[in-house]
Amino acid sequence: MSFGFGILRRASHSQRPNSNKKQSLPSLFFSIFPRSFSQLHSQTQLPSFGIAFDIDGVVLRDHTPIGGSPQALRKLYDHNSGTLKIPYVFLTNGGGFRESKRAMQLSELLGVNISPSQVLQGHSPFKQLVNRYENELVVAVGKGEPAAVMFEYGFKNVLSIDEYASCFDDIDPLAQYKEWITKKVANQSRTFKEIGPRKSVHSERVQAAFIVSDSVDWSRDIQVVCDILRSGGLPGKEIGHQPPLYFAHDDLKYQATFPSERLGMGAFRIALESIFNRIHFNALEYTSFGKPNAFVFKNAETVLKQLASSLDHEVHVVNHPDDGSHFKTLYMIGDNPSVDIKGARQAGHPWFSILTRTGVFKGKENPSDFPADLVVDTVEEAVDYILRKECTS
Repeated sequence: MSFGFGILRRASHSQRPNSNKKQSLPSLFFSIFPRSFSQLHSQTQLPSFGIAFDIDGVVLRDHTPIGGSPQALRKLYDHNSGTLKIPYVFLTNGGGFRESKRAMQLSELLGVNISPSQVLQGHSPFKQLVNRYENELVVAVGKGEPAAVMFEYGFKNVLSIDEYASCFDDIDPLAQYKEWITKKVANQSRTFKEIGPRKSVHSERVQAAFIVSDSVDWSRDIQVVCDILRSGGLPGKEIGHQPPLYFAHDDLKYQATFPSERLGMGAFRIALESIFNRIHFNALEYTSFGKPNAFVFKNAETVLKQLASSLDHEVHVVNHPDDGSHFKTLYMIGDNPSVDIKGARQAGHPWFSILTRTGVFKGKENPSDFPADLVVDTVEEAVDYILRKECTS
C-alpha cells in the first residue's frame, strides 16, 4: 500500500492561519436487489465499481448507526452466503485507534464483517514514514491510543503526549487542576520501563511530532508541542531548528452527537499555528495528510483494486474499461462538501461523489462551492442508487 505525500505549509506571520501557501513535495509514497446480485453471482463476474464511505456523519454518529447504514452495507454482501460481493472501504479522516481495532468496532456496530484493510484512516499514511523515524524519538498527540497506533506502524521509540508531558515537572502549569489527565497517564498499559529511563527523554531530541487524532487537552498539547518545536526537540532548552510536524488531516469541523458541528483537528492546527507564529521568529511548518488530498483517493483506489481481486481470483471484471483501470466508477459517499466532495472532484476519473444530508451538510440544494454529482438524504439511499445504476447497466 503506498501513499503520496501530504502538503507542506509555511505561513508568514502576516498570513491568516488557513491561507497558507502550498509547496509541493515529492511522492513517498439481504438485499432489495436480489435479482441483480443473483445475476452477478451466476455470471461469476466482479463489478466494475467500488465504494468509499466516510464514517462520521454518514454511517455513524458517535457510536450510533445512522441513515440506514447497517441495511445499506448488508446489500453489498451475498444474501445467501454472506460473502462480500461489492468492494468497499471506509475512507475517513478520523482515527486514534489501530485499523484492526477500528474494523472490529465497525463490524460490531454495523453487523457485517469488516477487515482492517477496509479501514483507511487519516493517520494511515504515517506508516510510510517509518523508515525515516523508526528508531527516533517521536511524540504522538491525540485521543484514543496514538502511541499504540504508531507503534503498530513500526515506530519503535514513540511516546504519547500524555507520557511525554509527564516526564517534565511543571511543563503544564495547569496540570494540578487536571486530575483526569493524571489518572489517564497512571492507567497507561505501556510503562516507562519499556521506553527507557526518564532521564533519557530529557536529553534525547524529539525528531518529529505527529498529530494522530483530535487533541483531548488543547492547552497542554499546544504548550508542549510549542516547547518541542521551538527548542529543536528539547523542551526547556534554547531555541533550535523546528522538528517536522505532521497532521493526520485538516478538518475544521465534523458532525458528532451534538446537533451542531464540533471543531476538529483543523481548528487545533489553526490555534497551534497562531500561537506558535506569535512566539517564534519563524512561521510554523507542517505537513497535512487526509482528505481532500488527491493521493488519499488514489490510495483508496489501489486498496479497492486489491480487495476486488481478493474476492475471487478466477472471475473477470464486468465492463472492464479500455484504459487499463480496474474500475469504471468509484463512488465516494460523504457528508462534508469541502472534504469528501472536494477530494473526489480533485481526484477526477473514475470518482463519482455522493453527498448525504446526515452530517455536516444539511442543505436542500447542492452546495455551489463543491457541488456533488448526486445529493441524497441518507447513505442507504446512496447505496440503493449505486446498485440500481450499476446492476442494471
